[in-house]
Amino acid sequence: MNVLLAAVAVLGVSLSGPLMAGTPAPALAIAFWRNALAEAVLLPAVLTTRNRRELRTMTRADVRTCLFAGAALAAHFATWVTALKLTSVAAAIALVSMQVGWIALIDRLRGKAIAPAVLLGVGLAFSGVLVITGVDLTLSRDALIGDLLALVGGLTAAIYTITGARARESLSTTTYTFLCYGSCAVILLIGCLVGGVPLVGFSAQAWAGILAVTVTAQLLGHSLINHLLAVMSPMLVSLILLIEVPGAALLATAMLGQAPGVGVYAGLALILGGLAVVVTRRPPRPSEVPDSD
Repeated sequence: MNVLLAAVAVLGVSLSGPLMAGTPAPALAIAFWRNALAEAVLLPAVLTTRNRRELRTMTRADVRTCLFAGAALAAHFATWVTALKLTSVAAAIALVSMQVGWIALIDRLRGKAIAPAVLLGVGLAFSGVLVITGVDLTLSRDALIGDLLALVGGLTAAIYTITGARARESLSTTTYTFLCYGSCAVILLIGCLVGGVPLVGFSAQAWAGILAVTVTAQLLGHSLINHLLAVMSPMLVSLILLIEVPGAALLATAMLGQAPGVGVYAGLALILGGLAVVVTRRPPRPSEVPDSD
């Protein structure tokens, strides 16, 4: 069952890049609305007796963890969605997906040992990113800025994933995602108001894109990822999400006409090779073993 959920989550987040890049609305506005609309969808579930009880019994540490995750998610969206407007979808997705490298670095700084297979796999994936970025850097100054923003988006995504795993140790998926998306939406709203970013007055096409990215990437993608963090480590979840890179590139080709060049395909192959090395060589923890059904 976990494998199926992971596949749906990857498909959802793979649609995120092409949809947002093709939505004629400001980056921060798209990020705000996808969180705010997801919050509205989650509200009825949060009002059930079980979830109300969970909200009342939350500790201050739980609340701080959820708010911190929301802040990291807001920073992730602010940098990554902006990157999608400046560089190609393939490059932006590849760079932000390198959150697995950031997670490995954070784990090492926290004193956790990293298996040789993980280091080899991450190294292969990083080489793929260098190939893709090397191709993209020749395009323009805006593309370079977009690449850097995507890298920061990967770092903040790593922080969001690690924090979410901690929150899911004691909180249900519904409660955690509701608090996380809510705090993220508030932070993005403040950013939009301070920066003078319009939140309304968009075309029907823009609203359709916002609704589509909310359903696919936010509710099916991020929410399922948050669910899986209770049974999989942040490292494994991030490695699985690397499949988003070729998925988004192919979808961008079909939806936006952004056909990747040969260098980008080579980089994608290296990223997938790194994922394969880790998945086949790294022994899973007991909580990471897929369900039998």
